Amino acid sequence: MPEQAMSDEEAVLAANQEFYRAFSARDLAAMDALWAQETPVACIHPGWDALVGREAVMESWAAILGGPGAPQIRCERPRAFVLGPSAFVICREVLEQQGWLIATNVFAREEGGWRMVHHQAGPAAQRQPTPDTSERPPGPLH
Repeated sequence: MPEQAMSDEEAVLAANQEFYRAFSARDLAAMDALWAQETPVACIHPGWDALVGREAVMESWAAILGGPGAPQIRCERPRAFVLGPSAFVICREVLEQQGWLIATNVFAREEGGWRMVHHQAGPAAQRQPTPDTSERPPGPLH
């Protein structure tokens, strides 16, 4: 039986998974390969100012992944949204012994695959979120 091609959503989730694999493994070469080469990129690490441009973004990853305090991290509850030639994933980043952050990872099609163009993570209320907020009726958040 022939293997079915991955859907765009599956391919974006696979790229997102590879981002967290590279992050957790402190694999700078893999991290570099994930980020877009031609498309503009930006990144906002928790507590940092916005970084714009591939050089600044990759320098930040070199410092984070090469430093002694690089966090052990895993992605939970990733959810992909494909918007034609771009897509984003929202997820929870679980930091060993440090709680968790909420992250948005943005991808664009480049060279036949999905490449990261933006990553932003920040603190969130440390309570358990609802199982699936897509089932919540529209209306005020409070």
